[in-house]
Amino acid sequence: MLSLVSANCVSLPTQTVKQNRIIAAIDLGTNSLHMVVVKIDATLPAFSIIAREKETVRLGDRNLVTGDLKPEIIEKAIAALGRFQKVAKTFNAETIVAVATSAVREAPNGKDFLQKIAVDLGLSVDLISGQEEARRIYLGVLSGMEFHNQPHMIVDIGGGSTELILGDSNEPRTLTSTKIGAVRLTTELIKTDPISNTEFQYLQAYARGMLERSVEEVLANLKFGETPRLVGTSGTIETLALINAREKLGFVPSTLNGYQLTLKDLRDWVNRLRRLSNIERSVIPGMPEKRSEVILAGAVILQEAMTLLGVESVTICERALREGVIVDWMLAHGLIEDKLRFQSSVRQRSVLKQANKYQINLEHCDRIAKFALSIFDQTQNKLHFWGTEERQLLWAAAILHNCGHYVSHSSHHKHSYYLIRNSELLGYTETEIEIIANLARYHRKSPPKKKHENFRNLLTKQQRQIVSQLSAILRLAVALDRRQIGAIQRIQCEYYPHIQEVQLRIFPAHPDDDCALELWSLDYKKPVFDAEFNVKLITILEPFAVAVSS
Repeated sequence: MLSLVSANCVSLPTQTVKQNRIIAAIDLGTNSLHMVVVKIDATLPAFSIIAREKETVRLGDRNLVTGDLKPEIIEKAIAALGRFQKVAKTFNAETIVAVATSAVREAPNGKDFLQKIAVDLGLSVDLISGQEEARRIYLGVLSGMEFHNQPHMIVDIGGGSTELILGDSNEPRTLTSTKIGAVRLTTELIKTDPISNTEFQYLQAYARGMLERSVEEVLANLKFGETPRLVGTSGTIETLALINAREKLGFVPSTLNGYQLTLKDLRDWVNRLRRLSNIERSVIPGMPEKRSEVILAGAVILQEAMTLLGVESVTICERALREGVIVDWMLAHGLIEDKLRFQSSVRQRSVLKQANKYQINLEHCDRIAKFALSIFDQTQNKLHFWGTEERQLLWAAAILHNCGHYVSHSSHHKHSYYLIRNSELLGYTETEIEIIANLARYHRKSPPKKKHENFRNLLTKQQRQIVSQLSAILRLAVALDRRQIGAIQRIQCEYYPHIQEVQLRIFPAHPDDDCALELWSLDYKKPVFDAEFNVKLITILEPFAVAVSS
């Protein structure tokens, strides 16, 4: 577990880390845009939050007819992000990690919005799934609260979705995301001010009905005799805790971390808030600007979640998605070790879980992955200049490329695209999942073409180039295990730039095996590789004795 060093610090291992690294994380939420800037201090070791920024933009206030993000809100969001960038620059942040959640996920023009951010600001924003959002919230909470290896339920109420999570400081047992949030329910269900009895009763029933499946999943993963604590995060819950603490204590606590809001107090607030108009709610001491508009819907979601979970109080944690984005970045860069090191392999475990789900021949696909990575490594900085991240995407595609057989052998490459694109691959962004799915789609048959809708889904020229080049490598790897018997022991690539030729030396695994089918398959598949890298691929079968002596 990530132990707390101070109110804003999380422990890191003592290792060679560049001292005082500054990182910024941005969360493009449905209600607000948030940024934290943190300093990683290798001498403590810890990270501490040195700046916070927030702007209420309401990305969730979308066009009711088309579902699109509104142009004026897009402009407001880009202006806020530009300001965030300037703040991060004043703190000398070395990188900004940005994620977008439900409002952008669901908007038909969401990807166009992200593309505009990239063009206007040079800022890359990762679109993450609901489950991936839940996983990073879990990481954020772990960085700010001691679990003592005991089960905890986490509820995070955002503008567009509510995440329910179950974990015990190791692997999360349950990650769920439900399409109800404070902004969404306010926009869709509340038309009167103050809310009418009919609307209020429907609001309660709707929230309860939408939460039931997630609650059942959480409770089903509890072990006999466990009584987990409920932890609440993000703006709605923090606001409810703040106004309650201010009224009960007569002052605002210096931190809400650890503050407990009882279900009894919450029900009292729900009953009070429902009788007030928006203007009356806005003058409640401690009510943040614009939160009054959506606080009732958020409070009802929390009330129904607590009732269904059978808990009497919720403990506040001021860390959530933004801090989880920071922790995930640190895990990916090897800056955190201890029990959370298990989280750093979440990508591999998630891919293998999908492989098992679709009954993939893992031994065969593992050989293909090894061949693909071997070609990738031997041609790196010669034929291509992709790095570690692209290498990981190639591995995932190699493992999952044949999953379409689960649907049908015919056009299974197209089925593979669909299954991967709609799988919950944790640890990957939506863009990365799109790339993996496209790589699998093009392991056979037609190479990538602009007329293909799945290829057009890739946002940038660089992403399309990744798919074009790495799928050409994957094609060769598939050919190298054509009979699925491990006929080839290893390969060696030699590039001769002066004649634009690549020699692929093949070392057989068994004596007297001429690997004829593999060589035929390579000959059939290599034109795509040749055209993509502007080379001529020559295959050479080495004698078995060479393979043994090597």
